[in-house]
Amino acid sequence: MNTYKYFSLTIFFLFCIIAAIFIGRYQGNSNVWDLLDNELLQALILRIRLPRIIISLLVGSALAVSGLVMQTIFQNSLADPGVLGISQAAGFGASLGILIFPSVAIPVQIFAFFSGIVSMIIVLNLAQLFRTSSRLSLIFAGIAVSAFFSAGLGIIKYLADPLDQLPSIVFWLLGSLSTSEWSTLLQIAPITIMCLIILYLLRWRINVYALNDVVLFSLGIKKKLEIYLILSISVLLTTTIISFSGLIGWVGLIIPNIARLAFGHDLRNSLPASMYVGGLFVLFCDTVARASIAGEIPLGIITAFLGATMFIFLMFNQGSIA
Repeated sequence: MNTYKYFSLTIFFLFCIIAAIFIGRYQGNSNVWDLLDNELLQALILRIRLPRIIISLLVGSALAVSGLVMQTIFQNSLADPGVLGISQAAGFGASLGILIFPSVAIPVQIFAFFSGIVSMIIVLNLAQLFRTSSRLSLIFAGIAVSAFFSAGLGIIKYLADPLDQLPSIVFWLLGSLSTSEWSTLLQIAPITIMCLIILYLLRWRINVYALNDVVLFSLGIKKKLEIYLILSISVLLTTTIISFSGLIGWVGLIIPNIARLAFGHDLRNSLPASMYVGGLFVLFCDTVARASIAGEIPLGIITAFLGATMFIFLMFNQGSIA
């Protein structure tokens, strides 16, 4: 049954990629028959649309897989990459980069990346101070760190130049793939693909952490070190994406639940499905964002609107989120 689902999903996946290539604001005859004779269309596809499509697929797959891993480890279907304060920390770092280096893009990505890593280190060390289970302590520490970086982000917004820096910070926080090109793809692809491969190979092992802590203890599994290792990979995956794309919400929350609804709770099936569905979701949202108006709608607005709509649907579908 799952083989048929994967086959159908692959066909639909390829169809969406081809459709996204020829959808846009270009006013010429943007169709496959015109491609061989239209050099402008060829350049548009090869230099602008194709790298952006590939990046959107990577962004969606990464955020969805990261969300699925965290939901499994925390045994909470409402967990997502923001549960450890990663998104807020990355937003703080990027905003700080914009404030200090307003005209340079690379420092913004570097600041966001290292802020996310710092948040992970703080959360993992702070969690050891709580006298609760390791999973609950990580959530409590994440809430505290998230509030801390959110406050810092508010201070940066207050200090930013309202005519220059503040609009840049707000636009980045809304999320966008408008700066996608081959060079940026080469910046994020190695780490993203490596993390996805590692989590894919460990998917059978991550299944174990859906069990109760008492069962894990009875099996003799030293869960703390391995949980931290898996979470570190997931955090690195999320931070790499956020450092480039900005804050793109709801993907890590909604897509894993959809994947589990269609393919079951076994990560051997639901993790690859999350890659597929997450990539398709962000590809669709980004195509709408860049093609719907002459300017560009921030990607985070589209994902939030569709994500909230899908969340309501899952709530009405009894047992989908539990």
